[in-house]
Amino acid sequence: MRHYEVMIILDPTVDERTVPKSLENFLKVIRSGGGSVERVDVWGRRRLAYEINKQHEGIYAVLDVNSEPDVVAELDRQLTLNESVLRTKVLRRETTRATKAAAKSTAPATAKAPAKPAAKPASAKPAAKSTVKA
Repeated sequence: MRHYEVMIILDPTVDERTVPKSLENFLKVIRSGGGSVERVDVWGRRRLAYEINKQHEGIYAVLDVNSEPDVVAELDRQLTLNESVLRTKVLRRETTRATKAAAKSTAPATAKAPAKPAAKPASAKPAAKSTVKA
């Protein structure tokens, strides 16, 4: 299973009280595909950076899910087909630093200590003086 973050911008004409119910319909796709929903965060009505479908505002929602890629592709397809959804963005979350550090600590330590820098070579001969008679 992979970790995904899904950003959804809904049409502002939708009543904000019905947003969780409409999101639940989309989350059924993830759950029926064997995935899990970690977090649903509804940000509410926000001004858009640019106009989308003649709308200046949108209702933002962020979903954190664990699922297989084909199930997330189906979720994205259903979101695209829904008329109340202005825009979607699906991102695959990267592992956190804590997870990477835990993976490193369990891996065997095979790295050697850094070598000392080499000493500077001494000059073979000092520079000769110029003796020019005028």
